[in-house]
Amino acid sequence: MVLVLLVAWSCSKKETASQAAGSSESLPLSTLQLPKGFSISVFAEVPNARSLALSPSGTLFVGNKDEDKVYAVKDTDGDHQADKTWVLASGLNMPNGVAFRDGDLYIAEVSKISKITDVENKLDSPGALETVYDKYPTEAHHGWKYIAFGPDGKLYVPVGAPCNICESEDKQYASITRLNADGTGMEVFAHGVRNTVGFTWHPQTNQIWFTDNGRDMLGDDIPPCELNTAPAAGMHFGYPYCHGGTIKDPEFGDKRPCGDFTVPVQNLGAHVAPLGLKFYTGSMFPAEYRNQIILAEHGSWNRSKKSGYRLSLVTLDDAGKALDYKPFATGWMDDASQKVWGRPVDVLVAPDGALLVSDDQAGVVYRIAYQAE
Repeated sequence: MVLVLLVAWSCSKKETASQAAGSSESLPLSTLQLPKGFSISVFAEVPNARSLALSPSGTLFVGNKDEDKVYAVKDTDGDHQADKTWVLASGLNMPNGVAFRDGDLYIAEVSKISKITDVENKLDSPGALETVYDKYPTEAHHGWKYIAFGPDGKLYVPVGAPCNICESEDKQYASITRLNADGTGMEVFAHGVRNTVGFTWHPQTNQIWFTDNGRDMLGDDIPPCELNTAPAAGMHFGYPYCHGGTIKDPEFGDKRPCGDFTVPVQNLGAHVAPLGLKFYTGSMFPAEYRNQIILAEHGSWNRSKKSGYRLSLVTLDDAGKALDYKPFATGWMDDASQKVWGRPVDVLVAPDGALLVSDDQAGVVYRIAYQAE
């Protein structure tokens, strides 16, 4: 069996209650380049659309980082475009992360996790949030959080480094933590993770896979961003001492050698800012995509020649070794002019096998579908 990693996104038009991001009719969808048979449409317009979570009944929950709101959208007429939108909460501090479990919606702000119980029966009037855990650090730098429940029933919550490059005494920083659904039992699961804004679990092994954003200010081409996997708790992935498995940090690298740490499964492009990822578990796409990962590259912010702004494909063998890494979908950035009109953030597999992909710059959630030609 061969596994593959993807970076995905999609586009089309649907009107929602909020038009803050503008109409998706103006998006240059014709510039997008996908493999033969794939199509892209806009599922919903959501300002600053970031992390995604989907209920079994089809309600899509959307967090955001640069605004203060959490949204819910739903396609009630089956036309693959959301026709209802709700603002579930506002006045929040970077509510990037959302996770759905047993009828409840969990929301991650910079320093705390809250929830709305029985959320789908409260969409019109959700009421006040219930605090689950409020002892995470308050630093805004890398403070936005992606959250998801693992196969063990625990909620996984990253804590980014409070800097570009630094050594912190508090072991919470540069880590992935986990805690029980009721907020008890918080512990650090993985160390040396500078800033992950996306993780998922292999559908067969239940092993966590996650992206990590490499440090800045070492030039255009180093260090690489990373794709990692952690088969057990307690592993260390190198930050701030070592980058990409082999690159000694010029400031902290003398303190610990690269050999002390777990190496990435795949080094990604420098500064591409990989965020959300999922193994494809649907049946709509061709068979070769089954149990492959979709990974969104949000794009560089200060590279002299921009990188990322695409979906990429990493092919893995049965043992989880990377065999190939290449673009899967491109067109959000014009290479010649370096102008960017979209930045993919998070991905998930819909019940019908399509892919939903958020874009915080265009302010939409896309739907990627496949039909043999």
